[in-house]
Amino acid sequence: MTTGYSVEQLTAAVRDAVRAPSLHNTQPWRFRLRDGGIEVRVDPLRRLPATDPSGWGARIACGAALFNLRLSLAVAGTPATVRLRPYPADPDVVARLVPDVPRRPTPTEQSLYAAVDRRFSNRAPFWPDPVPADARWRLGEAARAEQCWLELLIGTTAVNALGEIARSAHRVLERDPAYVTERSTWIRSEPSPDGVPAAAGGPQSEPQDLLPQRGYGGRNRPPGRDFEPEPLVAVLGSAGNTATDQVVAGQALQRVLLTATDAGLAASLISQPIEVPGAREALRLSLGRFGTPQMVMRIGYGQPGVATPRRPADEVIDLPVATPSTVGR
Repeated sequence: MTTGYSVEQLTAAVRDAVRAPSLHNTQPWRFRLRDGGIEVRVDPLRRLPATDPSGWGARIACGAALFNLRLSLAVAGTPATVRLRPYPADPDVVARLVPDVPRRPTPTEQSLYAAVDRRFSNRAPFWPDPVPADARWRLGEAARAEQCWLELLIGTTAVNALGEIARSAHRVLERDPAYVTERSTWIRSEPSPDGVPAAAGGPQSEPQDLLPQRGYGGRNRPPGRDFEPEPLVAVLGSAGNTATDQVVAGQALQRVLLTATDAGLAASLISQPIEVPGAREALRLSLGRFGTPQMVMRIGYGQPGVATPRRPADEVIDLPVATPSTVGR
């Protein structure tokens, strides 16, 4: 019979889990032990009421953190069985992990784990080099491995259509003063363990840009460093759009991003067409896919960079709790 996870195992895995992406780098997650299992939960104090009123972004982020947590435990030889949203009365708990049969990590798990610390959102222009077919195939397989789909937009017509939807959604969001104010509270001009450093915000948007850039206070771009005119754009989608589907999509998103990092690729997230309901529906119809778009990504070859800061593990771990009866074991 397998025993529960220890505080030491939880802490080690959380150090990797927090490397996941989140809207404005809010890091909206918490972790704790309960009856030997690890719980991943949304941190209600880090919700974004103007940017993410439905909680979609927080659940995507927690799903991405969950994938890193799974990966860390597997590489340590202590893989987990995962139950999503295990407590109907406590919907902020997005997952519960209990020990599975110990085993050696697979080569894929080891490769993806090695990419956790190297992954970051690259908001700068990419090089014009095309992404080869084998790397594109790997990205699609990564999404499928997590029960999601990845649509790679091929051709000028498809990319331009997505660009128009994204720019329209961006304009809608920028007209909301609460949205603009909320974003500004997460821009960091001084060292901070959360938020987006202004230096990592990418260059300021210009009229000729195909895809919108968030206003993180980025610098003006040097002459001749426009964004690539024909980027590889990928749309990640799930079968549905329930809270559970969004957690699943978060796991798929992180697996795709780590697969891209392992292949030497850079990526940035474009969530504006997902945040605006009308734009998301227009995107779904333009793709002709069954299911719901959950994230748009720009993928290519970019200049080296560093990941944005994260809070230390002890700041996002709650004390272990025990209950009279074991739940989900």
